[in-house]
Amino acid sequence: MRTGCGTRALPKRVRVRKRRDFLAIQGSAHHLTTRHFMLLHRAGSTGSPRLGITVTKKIGNAVTRNQIKRAVRETFRQRSGELPAVDLVVVARKGAGQLATTQVAEELGPAMEEAARRLSS
Repeated sequence: MRTGCGTRALPKRVRVRKRRDFLAIQGSAHHLTTRHFMLLHRAGSTGSPRLGITVTKKIGNAVTRNQIKRAVRETFRQRSGELPAVDLVVVARKGAGQLATTQVAEELGPAMEEAARRLSS
């Protein structure tokens, strides 16, 4: 029986994991908002793009929050090859729990590309 922690898991080097990193990104003042997400970003300190996700209990129960996080991670996986060294934090907003994975990708994909474009110019 597989646990799901195989090749699909994001390695530690591409995740924002420490509170001080989250706070540094939040304090950077670069953000984009979509209907269901807020995307905070800054130039990356490592050579690859990194992702952090914040989903509060206001959004829904644990199952809903985990579904949102899985959808955001999948969108990041699909787009990470196109992104420069950028640190991203995705904050879920009200209504994000009702979105399907494809809808999350349609909403976040262009926002991730816009964040990368802003940092490169």
